[in-house]
Amino acid sequence: MSTRNPLSIILDQNKLNGPNYHDWFRNLKIVLNSERIAYVLDKKPPKEADPDISRTELAKLEKHWDHDLQAKSYMLASMSNELQRRFEEAVNAAEIQLHLKELYDVQTRSERHTTVKELITTRLREGTSVHEHGVRMIGLIDKLVGLHLVIHSELSTDILLLSLHASIDGFLVNFNMNKLEATLEELINMLTNYEATIKKEKSVLLVGSSYGDRKKQEA
Repeated sequence: MSTRNPLSIILDQNKLNGPNYHDWFRNLKIVLNSERIAYVLDKKPPKEADPDISRTELAKLEKHWDHDLQAKSYMLASMSNELQRRFEEAVNAAEIQLHLKELYDVQTRSERHTTVKELITTRLREGTSVHEHGVRMIGLIDKLVGLHLVIHSELSTDILLLSLHASIDGFLVNFNMNKLEATLEELINMLTNYEATIKKEKSVLLVGSSYGDRKKQEA
């Protein structure tokens, strides 16, 4: 009697429902790799054995059939009921994987395009705090990473800095001249502190200007 793979719990907890296809597939590969049967996702076994096949080759083929059935069972068991009904008659694991990729890769590409467009066109609006803006930008970057788009940290930093308005130019000049490095979260904290300092300096200037005007009027 075979023992249930303890790693399969990640499939139980993250069943395929469609939009989560890439996350589900990554978890599936983890489970199948641990059992050394992930090859069946790319290699279809023949439906029947050749009449002249040797015993050695027949043993290999039967093992391939067993592995394929095992992988297919993992796939179906970790799908929503609707998807199970759709693929339960599939011949092998590779066929299921091919159809799933055709179904959901197009959706992923479209969603990725929309998110990239939003990321590179978003700008810090007047009246919006740097912190609020930064959190939004990080959310978009994280979403793209989840959609399997690789964004290097330097590019993420540049995109965030370029989305700011002119009032942050002083910070940008200092950041680049001193070749500072920071995670996006650290960068947002630095920008938030800079914004607070600018507002404080403006407040002091306004108070000083108002005081000077009163003195002139009294004179």
